[in-house]
Amino acid sequence: QVQLVQSGGGLVQPGGSLRLSCVASGTVFRMHDVGWYRQSPGKQRELVARITVGAGADYEDYVKGRCTISRDNAKNTIYLQLDNLKPEDTAVYYCIADIEYGTGFMQRQTYWGPGTQVTVFS
Repeated sequence: QVQLVQSGGGLVQPGGSLRLSCVASGTVFRMHDVGWYRQSPGKQRELVARITVGAGADYEDYVKGRCTISRDNAKNTIYLQLDNLKPEDTAVYYCIADIEYGTGFMQRQTYWGPGTQVTVFS
């Protein structure tokens, strides 16, 4: 009943910027905690940034100052603004959201987006 659709990845030179989007579609009632992870080849998936309800946004050290996570609850959308990108930021980026959904009986589940490729090259 719910899926996350991502957009905004691509190729960029070092120092460039990208804005990733993640839209929750379906019978979404409310998004709770949301976040972005990334996975580089041969590495485990790692947290980039998250927004925790009641606590706000926090970022991993390797993107702090270069990254902004935000959300638009009216549009059921999560954003990740990436600035001053470095080659080591090259990865597949995944959004994640804890979503309450349904049309009568409400359920709650964590969903992952399909991933979007970000490649930073010289």
